[in-house]
Amino acid sequence: MAQEPPPRPCLPLDPPPLNISLCAAAARFDSRSDPLLVLQGFVARPETLVDGSANLMVWNCTIPGKQGTDWEGGYYPLTLHFSEDYPSKPPKCKFPQGFFHPNVYPSGTVCLSILNEDSGWRPAITVKQILVGIQDLLDQPNPADPAQTDGYHLFIQDPAEYKRRVRLQAKQYPALV
Repeated sequence: MAQEPPPRPCLPLDPPPLNISLCAAAARFDSRSDPLLVLQGFVARPETLVDGSANLMVWNCTIPGKQGTDWEGGYYPLTLHFSEDYPSKPPKCKFPQGFFHPNVYPSGTVCLSILNEDSGWRPAITVKQILVGIQDLLDQPNPADPAQTDGYHLFIQDPAEYKRRVRLQAKQYPALV
């Protein structure tokens, strides 16, 4: 007799119920099943808890620096923190504390229009679109919306030093083999 398959992790069996939208996001975005994203170096997976279960509220991601830019060669860790209100509200996206970029707060939180729940966020935006949008932001900072003094001032006043700092940071985040 065949064994009964284990229950699906996205079924809201126990209070508090799991956010079904997060389950849908996990199903829509699995970097292992999207060969284009794997080849480009993107990774996005729900956090694995000590017991082996998936925490759909926290995703560990990697964003590769775009080829032909000063960010190339770096594989930047990013954490997505989803709230119970997702997809009505965007996830909070955070690089490690102290990440150097004009649109990243000293805490690591990304400042990007599509992540702003009051203006650019739409519930139809996917995790894939968020990651690609942040990758684009790395090489194309928005000087009209600075989040960090050092990164902003160097980007505006000393582009050569800004590029040097970006290349140095890329070396701090090499590919994980």
